[in-house]
Amino acid sequence: MSETFKNIWDALEEDPAERETMKIKSKMMMDIAQHIKSMGITQAQAAKLMGVSQPRVSELVNGKIDRFTIDMLVAMLARLGLQVEVTMKAA
Repeated sequence: MSETFKNIWDALEEDPAERETMKIKSKMMMDIAQHIKSMGITQAQAAKLMGVSQPRVSELVNGKIDRFTIDMLVAMLARLGLQVEVTMKAA
């Protein structure tokens, strides 16, 4: 019988702290990529707005999750004019 998981991170990460970190980073990266797309700007333009290089934007858009910290992603979101909200609930 195969095990069922709520999401990919539950399947890939045994450590609950690392699993939650990956979920948060993944969500933030997807939101940044979607916002860049909705703005209709190039990666170079997005990089300038966020204060990073174009290759960093490429890494983000291509899901290189291990290359980003939550702090960096929060800064990038803020520089794009997006606000981060945090909600906690019991596991």
